[in-house]
Amino acid sequence: MRVVLVSMVLGLAQFGAHAAPKPLAILPGGGLAFKSVQSMRERRFANLVQQQTDFSCGAAAMATLLNEAYGWNFSEEQVIEGMLAEADPQLVQRMGFSMLDMKRYAESLGLRARGYRLQPEQLEEVKVPVIVLLDVRGYKHFVVMQVSSDDWVYIGDPVLGHKKMSIEDFASGWNGIVFAVIGPGYNRENALLDPPEPLTARHRLNRFRPVKDAELMEFGFLQSDFF
Repeated sequence: MRVVLVSMVLGLAQFGAHAAPKPLAILPGGGLAFKSVQSMRERRFANLVQQQTDFSCGAAAMATLLNEAYGWNFSEEQVIEGMLAEADPQLVQRMGFSMLDMKRYAESLGLRARGYRLQPEQLEEVKVPVIVLLDVRGYKHFVVMQVSSDDWVYIGDPVLGHKKMSIEDFASGWNGIVFAVIGPGYNRENALLDPPEPLTARHRLNRFRPVKDAELMEFGFLQSDFF
């Protein structure tokens, strides 16, 4: 069953628009001026790994976190294969991956993983991107929580891309736990901390100030992780 699951995932084709040079103007002499233009789909999924199967939101979220925060270059398929090594394939196919599966996988890479139970008003204190579980109309779905302010939570959804939710809407579907991956190689200026503003949004978070070592250490990092 494990081989079947992995083979199924590896056989999936990934479709989507790509940024391409677009002609903008005709120059004197008949030449064309080109500029790379990002499609709306590319903007929506910038720096995110998209989910390709019904059960792999956890793997896609984990790949996003590892790639952007720690500089790995994992595909969703590679993370699925790695997490299946320590998981029950039949259970995964029915229920999806769990935070325990993600914890074991992070540890296999030499990283640490911790879960923290928080209140909604504490979300702004989270200074690193984390994985959270949301209940979306009865469907349990892992996403990356990128940043939070008093009023808004920015998430990277493996299915829908970058989203901005009010604290109230986020809290209504959140189970109260954030899952953090901790260890050496963390990029404190990673792209997840500066998500693109939804094209229809009227508000924009202020640029987040640099995160201090002490704030990261409160979240489980060690001094040795920074060297």
